Formats: sequence, C-alpha cells, structure tokens
Amino acid sequence: MARPARIRAAGWAALLLLVSAGCTSDGTGEGQDASGSTAHAENVFGHVHGLGVNPADDRLYVASHMGVFRQTDQGFRRIADRWQDTMAFTVAGPDHFLGSGHPDTREDKPVHLGLIETTDAAETWTALSLEGEADFHALEIAGERLYGYDSQTATLKVTKDRRAWSDVLTAPLLDVEADPADPASLLLADQRGVLMRLDADGRPSALEDAPRLGVLDWPTSGLLVGLGPGGEVLLSRDRGATWERNGRLPGSPQALTSDGTTWYAASDHGLFSSTDEGATWQPVPQG
Repeated sequence: MARPARIRAAGWAALLLLVSAGCTSDGTGEGQDASGSTAHAENVFGHVHGLGVNPADDRLYVASHMGVFRQTDQGFRRIADRWQDTMAFTVAGPDHFLGSGHPDTREDKPVHLGLIETTDAAETWTALSLEGEADFHALEIAGERLYGYDSQTATLKVTKDRRAWSDVLTAPLLDVEADPADPASLLLADQRGVLMRLDADGRPSALEDAPRLGVLDWPTSGLLVGLGPGGEVLLSRDRGATWERNGRLPGSPQALTSDGTTWYAASDHGLFSSTDEGATWQPVPQG
C-alpha cells in the first residue's frame, strides 16, 4: 500500500502547495479582474474547494475559486454569474447548501464571509454567522451539529444553531469527516496528512497505522474513503483501523464526494467520476 517515502513526500508537498494557494489574502478570485474575467479560461473552475450532489435535481455542484457551478447537459454553468470564492461547501438538503469563503469582488461584503447559506441552490446566499471574521475551509454536518474549520485561527469550531460557535481544538487541518453511524466521532486530517480521531472529550488521538491522507469522505458507516497526495485511493471498512489501496486519481487531489455508487473527485488534472470505488476514473467534461 505504501509508496516509497521520497515519492510520497514530493506528492504531499504538492498537495500542501495547492491547499495553501487555494485562498488569497485579499479574497479575490485567482486571475479575476473587476469585470469578472479570468486569465485561466482553459480551466472552468480554477481550484476546486468542494463537491456535492443536490438531492433536488441529482446534479453535481462544484464550489471553486471562481464561483459555484451546476452540472448541465451541456457542461457546467456558473450560478448567478457570481465569482464568489467558495472555500468550504456542503449540501445540507434539497437546494440547501452551506458555505464560506470570499465574495465576488463586485459585491460590497467583508473579505471573509463567515458561515453562509443558500436555500435556492446557490442563486442567492445569506450570512448566518461570523461574517467578517471566519474563513471556513471545511464544513461538516454531524447530526444536529455543524463543525467548521476556521483557517484564520486554525480552530475547529462547532455549532448547533449555526449562529453561536464553540471552539473544539486548535490545530492546522485539511479535512474533517464525521462517522455516519456516530456523529460525535470525528476523523481529522492535519496539514501533514496525519489522521486523528477526535473523541467525545475533544482530545485528538493519531491513527498510527493510517496512510497519509488529505481529502476524506465517509459516505456510509461501512466505508471510509481517503485520497493520498499523489492521488492514491485508500479505503477503510472498519472506521480507519485498516486500509486498502484501490486505484489512483489522476493528479493531486482537491475535493471528493460520493453519491450512491458514483464518486466524484477533483484534482489539478480535472474533474473525474468513478463507479467502482475509485479503482478507475473517467473525466467529467467541463463544457
């Protein structure tokens, strides 16, 4: 399962570079000018921060450095012509998404959006909390709780009403996933790719034998998925105790989600789908 240390380290450094480059200090989109044009027209999305399937239309939505995009029969469409840098993104229900990031440069909003919400599939967004303060890079719904990793303070936070937040722990993280069978049990990936389990008392413990992973998804209680820095697909069927390798995503991973039997993943090589638990991947046309 393990790759030679030298190769794995190089791949991990590339992944960390992508993650750190995914958010600009002034909140503007990569290559975007005041008119909303981009210098990277060959890449529809720019850097992808999140993926999700909307239960209302069963379409894939892509949250990126250059806006939120909806999959159509002709490719992907930027929703509402908004170039919002959507750093964190999760589907809460039909047409109901939660996010964070930085506004379109044409909007008069704080540089950090805090927690934002849409109930019309990203046509409009409403600020819920921590506007002007938090820049969440990960959001995870776990039962009645919502966890958010704020990159400004390197703090994992939790809320039950999506307005009042409590600090859980301070540590540099890449991803957060909750066990579908036990929302109080969290799996964290730190910026070295080390996996940690967060116990009910809030203390993290490293999974000593786990591979280094930076992108996680926990679609069912019986299947935990992770992507390594070089695109390695790792599966665990026992909540992270043991892992098996099952293929490779082309490029350095950026985001991952699953919808029943179909998985979607983004990397610096493009957008891909898999129907065999990541053993093989097919490109998803952007437009």
